[in-house]
Amino acid sequence: MFSNVSFIKQGFCCVNQIISSSVCCFLFSPPPPCFLILAQDIDHTYYTSKIYGPGDAASKELWVKRDDMWKVCSFLSSSYRQTERVTLSFEFPFYGHILKEVTVAAGGFIYTGDVIHQMLTATQYIAPLMANFDLHLSENSNVLYSDNGTALVVQWNRVVLHDNIRVGTFTFQAVLHSDGRIVFAYKQIPVDIAVINTEMHPVKVGLADAFVVLHELEQIPDVRRRTIFEYHKVDIIKSRICNYTVVEMVPLPTCLQFTSCGPCVTAQIGFNCSWCSRQRNKRHPFGLLAGIVMVTVIVMVAFFTSVYIYNHPTSSISLFFIERRPNRWPVLKFRRRGDCSTYTDVESLSQDRDTMEECHIGVSFPHFQHTN
Repeated sequence: MFSNVSFIKQGFCCVNQIISSSVCCFLFSPPPPCFLILAQDIDHTYYTSKIYGPGDAASKELWVKRDDMWKVCSFLSSSYRQTERVTLSFEFPFYGHILKEVTVAAGGFIYTGDVIHQMLTATQYIAPLMANFDLHLSENSNVLYSDNGTALVVQWNRVVLHDNIRVGTFTFQAVLHSDGRIVFAYKQIPVDIAVINTEMHPVKVGLADAFVVLHELEQIPDVRRRTIFEYHKVDIIKSRICNYTVVEMVPLPTCLQFTSCGPCVTAQIGFNCSWCSRQRNKRHPFGLLAGIVMVTVIVMVAFFTSVYIYNHPTSSISLFFIERRPNRWPVLKFRRRGDCSTYTDVESLSQDRDTMEECHIGVSFPHFQHTN
């Protein structure tokens, strides 16, 4: 009945009807690639991921509706490149280690590190859709969260892109379960994620974790370099994300879950686990005694030094400490902040993605967590 059927990019199908010799054209809506997703487990070493398409029943079940339990991140809901600290009511295992706090960012991701710095997009993140979102461009944009004791749900609601507001609004969720499961659920994705501009802000979907190492610099006294090493990340294929898709990530066993030597060293979980006893101080009380003596000596030295400096303000040692007083320290990228922070820098495409280094004054920067 029909011949010369052709498809064009705009999604229209033009058909030449032979019987009437007339040409008609009608709208044709081929299913996007995400509708053809077959849910299957993908092994990422630390996690397995499964993507559910819009036609799967799990897609509707895993979208969380808590209309009467939402709390609004008021600071984020009118901000750009800002973060807000959220304290969990449960212990959340991330890559095997326990988190009691997370940092929610306006840019569509959750930062999991302890130390806030200005390149949070580099690593240590849970990103349902990390992008250059700007919530103060729309009065309808906000970030919501809800914690019911077993799961934290964070929803980026009707957020828009900073450099392309015309594409429409995005609505999606990240759900952190107490058993370590992580769910990304997408309700409204108006554009193919793969074509979002990455010049001003990275676009990522997935997970990443890192560890921090402090290095003493021999060339510069009292200065340490903090190096962040990314050891693993999970990248979800962006082209599979569209309206009503869900990504579920289930944690695999890690060495950190073992609490005794035997099960740890004999575990067959794909990792070479080793055991380091935390009870060695009980078998070696001399080490504890030596530590007490050392602390006492340090306190006494500090006390007598302070007395000497007070009584001899023009001595060489007094001038040494005056020249190195805190208001003369350089401005650091790592700094103490409150619950709300800013990430102003993002990694460039040419940057080494595995490591990130910063220098800071060793004696002035303790390990800290944000206070509520």
